[in-house]
Amino acid sequence: MTDLAAAAVERVYREHRARMLAALVRVLGDFELAEDALQEACSQALRKWPRSAVPDDPLAWLLTVARNHAIDRVRHAAMARTKLEPPREVVPMNDKQLIDIGDERLSLIFTCCHPALAEEARVALTLQAVVGLTAAQIARAFLVGESTLAQRLVRAKRKIRDAGITLEVPADHLLPERLSGVLAVVYLIFTQGYTTRDSSLRQEAIRLGKLVASLMPDEPEAIGLVALLLLHDSRSATRYTDSGDVVLLEDQDRSRWDFASIDEGVRLLDRALRFGTPGPYQLQAAIAAVHTQTPPNWSRIAALYNDLLMLAPTPVVALNHAVAVAMADGPALGLALIDEISDLDHYHLLHAARADLLRRLDRLDEAADAYRRAQSLATDPADRRFLAGRSLELGNR
Repeated sequence: MTDLAAAAVERVYREHRARMLAALVRVLGDFELAEDALQEACSQALRKWPRSAVPDDPLAWLLTVARNHAIDRVRHAAMARTKLEPPREVVPMNDKQLIDIGDERLSLIFTCCHPALAEEARVALTLQAVVGLTAAQIARAFLVGESTLAQRLVRAKRKIRDAGITLEVPADHLLPERLSGVLAVVYLIFTQGYTTRDSSLRQEAIRLGKLVASLMPDEPEAIGLVALLLLHDSRSATRYTDSGDVVLLEDQDRSRWDFASIDEGVRLLDRALRFGTPGPYQLQAAIAAVHTQTPPNWSRIAALYNDLLMLAPTPVVALNHAVAVAMADGPALGLALIDEISDLDHYHLLHAARADLLRRLDRLDEAADAYRRAQSLATDPADRRFLAGRSLELGNR
């Protein structure tokens, strides 16, 4: 019976943790209190269910016990404080209202990604509260100390409590801006996993993106982001050799790409585009989809980057557009566009792109200088080795 009870607690916690946490935060207005109460409810279940059998509705049992435990803590704390300090308010809610609160995961995501929080706090809180990663797991993924990450989480939760940030989906007139912040957090999580070659982090970002898209099925940018993540992730197994060296897109073994992810990404992209309101994530997904073709249509990619540049006129987008133009119309045109870009002198990929175009134009001395500049700016050892190899090739020529 003990094993059955433990398995039941583990299953309910794994499948419904975010929903239960969201419901408790809604009632209590306090992340830390909600988390502690949920842990206490699970501990009580492990003690009581082996003796009294697993309840017919274990989710309702855990929610009710957690809520009651939290209220007791609030009352005891209020009694210990002086009369000059107002007690913390708890939203009045009976058992049925608590259980019927529904799926509050979307509200939880928007709360974790509230603009009042710093970006790194939004990422960490989303990974812990919505995805369920521990502070230690998040710290390892983002290469920070566990104590630093834990302090970041505590500060974020207390800021939500002290600022009175409520658990809710923003009003319609605020939704576009707030949704873009949520999607940016998901994309940042994926990008971290992509650059550090952490497959678990990439998969968590994809799962989180799918959750947002499923809860907001009429938001084409949410769907477009999932398509983009799937299309990028489909090539992850071929981006590096077994020894960790960079493999350029044109040299990757396409037979090892994940074509199931590509098909799913293309289907989602088609669905998003049918809304008729293409946004940055949809355009980036469309570019990624063209890259999966053999050979890629560089004129189409250049046109899509031009569209993206109209929506998101950033130096990095301008660089990608210039590279696509170079592939479609020749290195001279691409180089001219790159040389018009400002604010990216610190970005090693700009100098790497310049070096490649200069090499193709047979301006070898300038190409060598650009490769050296790129290598000096690169921080990833794999990138540095790749650029050093290109410099060596020029020297041999």
